[in-house]
Amino acid sequence: MNTTAWTGHDTQLIIVALLGIAAIVLLITKLKVHPFLALVLGSAFVGLASGVDFPKVISNFEDGVGGVLKEVGLLIALGAMLGKLLADSGGANRVVDTLLDKAKGNKLVWMMTLVAVIIGLPMFFEIGLVLLLPVIVLVAQRSGLKLMRVAIPALAGLSVLHGLVPPHPGPLVAIAALKADLGLTLMFGLAVAVPTVIICGPLLSKLAARWVPVDAPAVAGGIDTQSGPDLNEVKRVPSFGITLFTIVFPVILMLFKAIVDITTPAKDPSTLRVFADFIGEPLVAMTLAVILAMVTFGYAVGFNGSTITSKLGASLGPIAAIILIVGAGGGFKQTLIGAGVGDAVAKWATGANISVLVLGFLIAVALRLATGSATVATVTAAGIVAPLASGLSPAHGALLVLAIGAGSLFLSHVNDAGFWLVKELFGLTVGQTFKTWSVMETLISVVGFVCVMLLSFVVP
Repeated sequence: MNTTAWTGHDTQLIIVALLGIAAIVLLITKLKVHPFLALVLGSAFVGLASGVDFPKVISNFEDGVGGVLKEVGLLIALGAMLGKLLADSGGANRVVDTLLDKAKGNKLVWMMTLVAVIIGLPMFFEIGLVLLLPVIVLVAQRSGLKLMRVAIPALAGLSVLHGLVPPHPGPLVAIAALKADLGLTLMFGLAVAVPTVIICGPLLSKLAARWVPVDAPAVAGGIDTQSGPDLNEVKRVPSFGITLFTIVFPVILMLFKAIVDITTPAKDPSTLRVFADFIGEPLVAMTLAVILAMVTFGYAVGFNGSTITSKLGASLGPIAAIILIVGAGGGFKQTLIGAGVGDAVAKWATGANISVLVLGFLIAVALRLATGSATVATVTAAGIVAPLASGLSPAHGALLVLAIGAGSLFLSHVNDAGFWLVKELFGLTVGQTFKTWSVMETLISVVGFVCVMLLSFVVP
């Protein structure tokens, strides 16, 4: 990491990054350019205006696209397959009917929050979102609630758990870098997560539904949520128990991996550790979930092999644009990193003379704004403050991990692939995504950090 004094070039990088972000927003909102093309053009501008060599401008963008698609892109595709079978088999309707029978109005919103928290505990944000998407949309349609009244609580539950609670990658990386205690971080993380989810989920959703009073889309993530199952094909609608088990199957696999990782040494070569690490990997877990869904939502309801294959294929066409846009968001993020924007922020941080918890939070915020990557923000911020963490108590070391995690979630915008994923899956405009998703992420960051600071006053 380059930690020399701030230069005029660093100032230029920050200005170029801001202009690039503004250009992307302008192209999409005012000139109606397709988001994928706008992100490509914005990346080219940032790379060239920053003085990056022509070949490197291209390779940075390609690396960013590839990095996102090899993780998120494959998971979106598998999630779309699972979602298509869930919807067409009548399983999604079965879940929604059960939820509506158990709760109405505000109670339904709180129940959606609880479901998202349970799924989000072991699961990456992107997987949880594509799994819950049909349920979110159908609940909004059938209950008469505005989309954001149902979606924001689910998004908050998934996002908070992903950013603050081990065994998610961000907190684990920070724990390793800061040599923090895993058990304390998990305990404090859950203590911070509960009030943060409540404030930024069910409570915020009341305002978000007024700011963006949209109804649920007819087609979400490539799934026609209004058509329902074809009764000529579906002979037996799956039971609620079977449907729920199929949905949470990847959650179970990932939670199993997390438990084994926590309870066994990192270098343990045992068969159990190897097996758990394999089946708990998101790609493997989701692939196995789709195979299970082919049975529970396919053959078991009366579909034949060719029908199942046809439905799986039909699920992929509508999400092609979503995958490309999300990938281009990753390309823009990597363009900013490759241009040196992240290093420029790190230079500023080394000269700050403030509380280590506040410093960790602010560094993560700055890196998140500059690069769009929560992971980059977490890794870099943890590396910068690591020397300052050696004198902290175990409890405050754990709180530093959470302060960095809270900062890494601040203001998701056009350089974050998650921004585009939410926008496209829910059929929102750029402005509507800023008013809902971006506001929610910012509030999560601030509320989470306030909770961390309050804890810092009462723990030794």
